[in-house]
Amino acid sequence: MAQSVGQRVIQTLQTTVIGQTGVSPTGAVIFLHGSGDNGHGVQDWVQGLMNQQFMFSHLKVIFPSAPFMPYTLYGGDPSTVWFDRLDLSPMAPEHLESVNSMAENLKALVLKEVDSGIPLERIAIGGFSMGGAMSLHLAYRYLPQVAGVFGLSCFLNENSEVYKALEVGQLENQTAPPLFQTHGDNDTLVPSAWGNATHLKLSQLGVNASFRSFPRTEHELKKPALKALYSWLLDRIPV
Repeated sequence: MAQSVGQRVIQTLQTTVIGQTGVSPTGAVIFLHGSGDNGHGVQDWVQGLMNQQFMFSHLKVIFPSAPFMPYTLYGGDPSTVWFDRLDLSPMAPEHLESVNSMAENLKALVLKEVDSGIPLERIAIGGFSMGGAMSLHLAYRYLPQVAGVFGLSCFLNENSEVYKALEVGQLENQTAPPLFQTHGDNDTLVPSAWGNATHLKLSQLGVNASFRSFPRTEHELKKPALKALYSWLLDRIPV
């Protein structure tokens, strides 16, 4: 028997899951970690900050792990990253070969959930730092039917393919999914201005985007931002 697209998931994308507290999931959240981390790491980070407050009665939260690949910012040494970066700057060109390849694999991971019976319209995609940027590519270029996208302390390059896709109407008659962004005011690794510039550009291109800045926050996850994300997810995928 032929496999559906959602079943053809590469074996290197291992996942950890926070299961829903109800009988069965009616929706899902895909949460992508930052560069050098993995699914277990960001799950522990979220759960350590939120305890049981990041569990849903109807949603399971999936934390995939990126495979090891050569990473230019580490001198070409391998790391768990969603794509390669030529420079940590919005002025740098995107490494589209790695972005597009990973987007196809993550799309298959999402469609596996659809195969299990969860509607695409009840799946949210997002992540922290590089995971947030990867999620923007995945949602706005590959899976515009998702319930929403979230990006925590992330940014897009100035000439991103995401912007180009929205500019040329690649989504056709599909409304772009709403975006929830947060950023720390004291982030020196990925300055808040980069995240806000991404928010403004996407808003200009028709995305219903919100941006929340958190004081005394560096390049990190903190409980206030996660609590705001939790509320947003409940609004996007209600019980």
